[in-house]
Amino acid sequence: MNSRRLRQEWFSNVRADLLAGAVVGLALIPEAIAFSIIAGVDPKVGLYASFIIAVMTAFLGGRPGSISAATGAMALLMIDLVKDHGLPYLLAATLLTGIIQVVFGFLKLGRQMKYVPRAVTIGYINALAVLIFLAQLPQLTDVSVAVYVLTGLSLAIIYILPRFTKAVPSPLVALAVMTIAAIALKLEVPRVGDMGELPTALPFFALPQVPLTLETLQIIFPYSLTLAIVGLLASFLTASLVDELTDTPSDKNQEAKGQGIANIVTGFFGGMAGCGMIGQSVINVQSGGRGRLSTLASGVFLLFAILVLQDWVKQMPMATLVAVMIMVSIGTFRWSSFKNISRIPRSETLVMLSTMFVTIFTRNFALGVVTGIVMSTVFFSRKIADLVFVDKVISNDGTHRIYKVAGQIFFLSKEDFLGSFDFNELVDRVTVDLTHAHLWDQGSVEMLDKIVIKFRRNGTEVELVGLNQASATLYDKLATYKQPDLSPNSDPGKEPNEAEYPSHHSQ
Repeated sequence: MNSRRLRQEWFSNVRADLLAGAVVGLALIPEAIAFSIIAGVDPKVGLYASFIIAVMTAFLGGRPGSISAATGAMALLMIDLVKDHGLPYLLAATLLTGIIQVVFGFLKLGRQMKYVPRAVTIGYINALAVLIFLAQLPQLTDVSVAVYVLTGLSLAIIYILPRFTKAVPSPLVALAVMTIAAIALKLEVPRVGDMGELPTALPFFALPQVPLTLETLQIIFPYSLTLAIVGLLASFLTASLVDELTDTPSDKNQEAKGQGIANIVTGFFGGMAGCGMIGQSVINVQSGGRGRLSTLASGVFLLFAILVLQDWVKQMPMATLVAVMIMVSIGTFRWSSFKNISRIPRSETLVMLSTMFVTIFTRNFALGVVTGIVMSTVFFSRKIADLVFVDKVISNDGTHRIYKVAGQIFFLSKEDFLGSFDFNELVDRVTVDLTHAHLWDQGSVEMLDKIVIKFRRNGTEVELVGLNQASATLYDKLATYKQPDLSPNSDPGKEPNEAEYPSHHSQ
């Protein structure tokens, strides 16, 4: 990194970056604890992860000003692994997740982000919001009335306070007020301290205590692959959003490497896998954070708070954390995707809903995203297939028919394309003009060959003209030049086989 870039990314916005980092770091505390509880691990696992990942991505990430830490999207994917195999296997899976992400970074898969349609992105975000909300329901089931009262009052503070002041994040005010109230009134409600021990010192290096066997790999690999893909998708989406908000570019491949290295380090220091955080990154940018210093500051302030203010953190009522997570889910959900549903193309709405519901019902973000991308590809292909036009022109003497083809020709164009030709028309000569068309695959070559074969079997001379260089190259490669004698006496009902396909040269 040259000195100019170093100053730009680290020291061009010092005061605002430090203040924004402090706000984000404090706001990360309730979320990191809540995400740890969702995953079924001690709060310190998420807190360590958030500190380490924020610090590592500050130096190695591809997007200055973006915040990465323990997230709900990743926590939701860890539930079954922790439940069935325990924390050591989660740490091993975190290491493998980081390795996979680093490999993806070196393979430059970050460039593929541009192929994720917006409808898939919105479906993914909506599913994340719904799953975060559903994960709070166990904390609100079979509990005392005091829990519901604290949750309601916490939500009131979270949403009403910003109307008067935004100097301090409203979730932190809610946590402070409700914690004081719970202590003063001696309320019998679940607290953070009941969920596990908070850290009292810096995280230390340790290898995950799992057997180094093929069986261990078989257990953790499916989780690690899913975590790696979902983590990178979330990080790329976060980076793209910050790109848009700050009108500056990011390096998605470096982001993949940075996230991967951060997760590897996290796994060695007792933390869970994490990724980019859309909500916290927006808070950072809106608070004035622009450089890498803001990301570093968020991690440092987080660690300071949990080590110095630990006694206070232990007394936090779980009801308020539930309220914070409900706020996160409501803020994450893209309500406009339903408000504007009548103005959005039906195919995009179907892709969004499919991505969303597949993700929710399977709790597999990767499967949901893949489903959405496949559906988008199919719908796009169908649209392109419909944009094939064939104009018919007949000579003055009625002996020469010219078919002028325009559009993208591939396997989905087959039926409509073939239906545009009249093979029983009594003409001496046919010209298929492909000047404004493009051949894309073997299916398009097969269609042209069939057209020529059928015309010639009816005694009509046929010629293909106007193939562009790419289409001609494809046709030369896939068509067969050894042609049988297709005379008018040939069996017109017989389907041509591969040996009967003609060349695009003069027929």
